[in-house]
Amino acid sequence: MGIEVGGLLGLIHLIVAIWAIIKVAQSSAGGLSKFLWILFILFFPLIGLLVWFFAGPKGS
Repeated sequence: MGIEVGGLLGLIHLIVAIWAIIKVAQSSAGGLSKFLWILFILFFPLIGLLVWFFAGPKGS
């Protein structure tokens, strides 16, 4: 049972991370800023997503 729950949570995290990276790429932020946000999301998965959600580049 624990493996299925862990796998489902991992899949949800992957989907959210991909969505966040796409949103960063589509934002009006500069190229270096986009690159740094994407690295932050990839290297610090949970914290990166939370920080991006509250403080990341907004709009497109």
